[in-house]
Amino acid sequence: MNKLKMFGIALVGLIGLSGAANAETVLLASDDFVGISFWIISMGMLASTAFFFMERGSVAAGWRTSVTVAGLITGIAFIHYMYMRGVWVQTGDSPTVYRYIDWLITVPLQMVEFYLILSAVRKVSSGIFWRLLIGSLVMLIGGYCGEAGYINPMLGFVIGMGGWIYVLYEIFSGEAGKTAAKSGNKALVTAFGALRMIVTVGWCIYPLGYVFGYLTGGVDANSLNVIYNIADFVNKIAFGLVIWAAAVSSGGRGK
Repeated sequence: MNKLKMFGIALVGLIGLSGAANAETVLLASDDFVGISFWIISMGMLASTAFFFMERGSVAAGWRTSVTVAGLITGIAFIHYMYMRGVWVQTGDSPTVYRYIDWLITVPLQMVEFYLILSAVRKVSSGIFWRLLIGSLVMLIGGYCGEAGYINPMLGFVIGMGGWIYVLYEIFSGEAGKTAAKSGNKALVTAFGALRMIVTVGWCIYPLGYVFGYLTGGVDANSLNVIYNIADFVNKIAFGLVIWAAAVSSGGRGK
């Protein structure tokens, strides 16, 4: 009953915020495939948020923070996508600032998840937390400053790539990667490897979008929005599901 109450409060809050965000939104056109992709991912994020918050009480105590953060990530993304969908339907545009506001919150939380899942099975250094957090912020701030025109676009790209490479080093060869390999927990090792693949393969969409959508103009805005929407769908929802699966496998349910 407590779990249902918590879910109900969270759901009402999310729907209320999304409704306020779209109070003046015009109807979605049947041939607006970009707008449709915004709508589909919004509903996917909402469903995922409900699932993660409902499930957090069913996993071992050490994993509950990780599952909660997974729900926060998709919940924040849901609200932002409702805003972006409304702006798109009204104006036919999706300003870069909206995506970066979302990413500046959700991406660092995803990086923190590596620390949290390690902490669920063993004691780990706080340095892992700070290195992953700072690396993700450098990546995002560099990219945003370049796309927004605050610094040279190529310099922004280089700074952003530097932050991403630093994060990849930490989770593959750095302390985080080594700690996961030595954990002796099969569920953790499997999840850690899957999350690394998402950050490596799934996230490559974003620098490619920066290059071909912004630096060279080789991809039109409509296609880029659909690609970003699909990427976020996988990179956020699948990311959380991997953590939930590891939580269930590692600690059992309801312990």
